[in-house]
Amino acid sequence: MRFIGRAIFVLSALAGTGPLCAESVAVAVAANFRVPMQALVEAFGGHHEVTLISGSTGGLYAQIVNGAPYDVFIAADSERPRLLGQSGLAAAATQFTVASGQLVLWSANRELQPNADIRDLLGDDIRFLAIANPALAPYGEAARQSLVQLGIWEKFASRLVYGTNVAQAYAMVATGNAEFGLVALSQVMDEKTPGSYVIVPSTLHEPINQDAILLNRGAGNPAATSLIEFLSSSPARSLIRQFGYRADL
Repeated sequence: MRFIGRAIFVLSALAGTGPLCAESVAVAVAANFRVPMQALVEAFGGHHEVTLISGSTGGLYAQIVNGAPYDVFIAADSERPRLLGQSGLAAAATQFTVASGQLVLWSANRELQPNADIRDLLGDDIRFLAIANPALAPYGEAARQSLVQLGIWEKFASRLVYGTNVAQAYAMVATGNAEFGLVALSQVMDEKTPGSYVIVPSTLHEPINQDAILLNRGAGNPAATSLIEFLSSSPARSLIRQFGYRADL
């Protein structure tokens, strides 16, 4: 069976000078968490070869249900890992929240005041607002919920452009195809990122909990179980916070 958009990033974390007999682990990770996960893999170290497969949470979930050979799943929600555990495709007892994401309104070419009212920023002059597909990506659903709560969902319905995942929504704004995007704070907090952003109040949408779970294929894989343990550690949580996520111990 062929799985579309499989390998996005492969990192061999071979620390030290030991023999090259690395254990491998395949991690399906939500698009918004790809960059933090790269840093986490580097910090994880050891004689493990880690392959990251990045995509929308909904898309990755569908691949897993259809037999994709992944060991660990890091979603941008809690629901899909729960469903995998419930259906017997993952070890339900291993599910835990790795991080909680934050939604922002971002423009690549405008200077936004941090405390600006989002309704004032999204005026009639805006041609396109990019969001991730709410049916596939939790960040997209959080964007939809926020626009509904602000009372402007219908106003922007004809001006929304959808990415399959939040990374694609970000790309639409970065390339100038949309003036604004509702994306992840982790994508835009780097000082080198152009433009500016306003954090969307968390009261406008359900929490964006990023949950990890050990899939059945990884249950007998020492590299997979070690990675799961590392992700819940204090050093990992500290690193996660540096990327704009909440990570409560």
